[in-house]
Amino acid sequence: MRTYLIGLDYGSESARGVLVDAESGQQVAHHVHPYRHGIMTTVLPEGSSIPSGFTLQNADDYTEAAADILSRLGRGRTIQGIGLGFTASSPLPASADGVPLSRLYPGDPHAYVKLWKHNAQAYADSINARPAPFLDNFGGRVSGEWLLAKAAQIAAEAPALWAATDRYIESGDWLVWQLTGQEARGLGFAAFKAQFSAEAGYPEGIVAGLHERLSAPLPVGSAAGTLSAEWRDVTGIQGAAVVAVAVIDSHVLLPAIGAVSPRCFVGALGTSAAYLYLGDAYRPLPPGIEGVAFDGSMRQLWCYEAGQPSFGDTLAWFVRTFPRGKDMQASFLAYNEGVAALAPAAGRLVAIDWLGGNRVPFADGNLTGLLAGLTRYTTAGEIYLALMEGLCFGARTIFDLFPSSGLPVDRVLMASGLARANPLLIQMMADVLDCRVEVPDIENATAIGAAIHGAVASGAVETYAEGAARFGAQRFTCVEPQPMKASRYRSVYEIYRGLTSGGTVHSAMHALRDL
Repeated sequence: MRTYLIGLDYGSESARGVLVDAESGQQVAHHVHPYRHGIMTTVLPEGSSIPSGFTLQNADDYTEAAADILSRLGRGRTIQGIGLGFTASSPLPASADGVPLSRLYPGDPHAYVKLWKHNAQAYADSINARPAPFLDNFGGRVSGEWLLAKAAQIAAEAPALWAATDRYIESGDWLVWQLTGQEARGLGFAAFKAQFSAEAGYPEGIVAGLHERLSAPLPVGSAAGTLSAEWRDVTGIQGAAVVAVAVIDSHVLLPAIGAVSPRCFVGALGTSAAYLYLGDAYRPLPPGIEGVAFDGSMRQLWCYEAGQPSFGDTLAWFVRTFPRGKDMQASFLAYNEGVAALAPAAGRLVAIDWLGGNRVPFADGNLTGLLAGLTRYTTAGEIYLALMEGLCFGARTIFDLFPSSGLPVDRVLMASGLARANPLLIQMMADVLDCRVEVPDIENATAIGAAIHGAVASGAVETYAEGAARFGAQRFTCVEPQPMKASRYRSVYEIYRGLTSGGTVHSAMHALRDL
């Protein structure tokens, strides 16, 4: 009997599923389901206004997507394992039996999923002002995008809703709960987004009542349970259908791109960018790196995490605002073709890449973007080039922290559709980092990574290395740095570093936000 695996990739605007043959490792089918309500920033589904600065989603969109994808891919088939990756931190308040409070309080914005883009920076600042040992593994500060800050915001701004909250849970963990009927949290979400540690558990005394609204997590690759009878009826799925604990979307792709061994540096480049470093021994957290956890991303390895909150979003903003074609795709193509022949910093511009705030090294969502060097002769193409360079400089700021802290890098991988679709960006990344960059040639990498987690949890494979060999990327494009451009970028990067180091620039950004 032929058996299959299903991987689910829950992104910011849609969910993607892949069906994989458990024996051959081949992708059989895939399906994408856009969320009914999308990203909500102005109006709730029932018509109430959303406060400025809120970025929300409707949890019911996630189960609707799961029903559609699992039915299309799994109906009548024997499914051995199901895995899923999910954006993070995207938590929601729920009742004791898993009902999202958005169903019970549809007019309260705090009852909905606070998407990873939602930034509760003021509450993060309050937490960071009270030094505590748990912050040592998170660069001395938590982000306004993480669970603690978002919980603090609900407790302060909607105390009645907080009192009605029995569980505060990441959306990925919540969806696993819906699929299996059992609450089972993934260690990656707990460690990186809620500051859980194996020794101390979750931080206590940070948000009143939060501790009892959480639960102990399970290591990556653990089985959360099997698909419930209700979901089998809905989807027509047969077989064991073991559901793995959920994994952060940028982490779940690691086995799909062959990142299963120490000393790998991985960039998951999407609307935002996440950077992961795998190590086989614990080292003190490099200054500015966001977090570290064992068994939260890859079994028996430490994973260090950092990121840029706006990556592809930055380029999309510029192309949307200053179009050069009939649609976004045509405009991107025109800009990329136009700047391909330009020398580094051709317009003598430097862009600071903080259009979505800064994660590393300042963990400050109130910092903003900046473009230095504008003249009357500056062209749109030169600005686009500077934005791309600024994103690569932000990546180098993160990359350099590892070797300088005794964590050597042997391999650099850049993954995602953006990495495969934009060779100009990857060449620039190789030039700025001044090292070889590998791009795995694999479709639906995040969903395939999720399927590999389902394979490990269900016993279809024994190890992630075996899963990577059977289901993951088989070919890689290797991009080498160009010495002359790398030399030029070293000089421009020093200017970038001077602008981003603090002082007057940070003060001006904060003052502008406060106007």
